Amino acid sequence: MKTKECNKKVKNMFPEFRELIHRLREENPRFAHLFERHEELDREICQLELNPVNQINTDIETLKRQKLKLKDEIYYLLKQN
Repeated sequence: MKTKECNKKVKNMFPEFRELIHRLREENPRFAHLFERHEELDREICQLELNPVNQINTDIETLKRQKLKLKDEIYYLLKQN
């Protein structure tokens, strides 16, 4: 998967909350940190997956689980607002 495709995925995450995401990123430091960390993990995973040797790497799976946990936390905060 190309990095450009990965960045597009993050931008399209929770499209129904697009305006709220923008507002919370500016107003809520915790939300902004979670969202930024999610983006960082997404970029890191995409870079690792570009190399076929890494595709069976368990570190990638660990990163994906961390990213999913962050996404769950982000969604929880979105639903509360």
